[in-house]
Amino acid sequence: MIHPEFVIASGNVGKLKEFQQLFSATDISICPQSQYDVPEAIEDGLSFIENAIIKARNAAHHTGLPAIADDSGLEVDALNGAPGIYSARFNEDDNGVRTSDEANNEKLLSLLEGKPEAERSARFVCALAFMRHEKDPSPVVCVARWDGIILAVPQGSSGFGYDPLFYLPEYGCASAELDRDVKNRISHRGQALKLLLAQLNSLGLIS
Repeated sequence: MIHPEFVIASGNVGKLKEFQQLFSATDISICPQSQYDVPEAIEDGLSFIENAIIKARNAAHHTGLPAIADDSGLEVDALNGAPGIYSARFNEDDNGVRTSDEANNEKLLSLLEGKPEAERSARFVCALAFMRHEKDPSPVVCVARWDGIILAVPQGSSGFGYDPLFYLPEYGCASAELDRDVKNRISHRGQALKLLLAQLNSLGLIS
C-alpha cells in the first residue's frame, strides 16, 4: 500500500482547500508542497497535461511522496486558444514578472474589443496529474473543461483570475458571481478532481 499522504504541487491556498474538501471522505491526507520547501518547477511544457506532469514529478522528487499537480487556464477560440498555458502570465512584463489578474483581464478585453458574443466563446481547462513517485511511467491524468463566454465588462467580485469575465449562460452570471460551493462543484477543477478520485479509487490507491 502506498504512503497514506499525498503532496499537492501547488502553493495556491484556494486550490488546496478544494483538494481538502474532496479528499475528506477518503483515507488519504494531503499537504501542500510548501510544507516540504519544494522549489517551484520549471513549467516548460507546451500543454496543460505536460506542465501538470512536470509539477507532479518535481514534487514527488523533492518529497518522496505521491504527488498531485494541477495545470489550468483559459482558452479563447477567437485567439486560437490563447492565453492557454500562459493564462497566469498573459501580461507579464519585459522582465518576465507576472502582473496582476486585472492586467491579464485588461489585455484579454483589449484583444477581443469589438467582437460580438458569437465570437467570444471560451473554456477553462484543468489537467490533473497523479504520480506514485518521480519515475512513475504511467501517471494518472484527468482533464476537464468548462465552457462559457467572455464578457465585455467584468462582473462579480468572487473567485480569481478570469472569473469576472467568464460568463455562464446556463446560470445567467459570471463565474465570479457564483456561490463558492456551486463553483467548486461545476468548475473545470471540480470536475477534474472528481474524475481523479474515481480513477484513484478504481486503481485501489484510495478507499
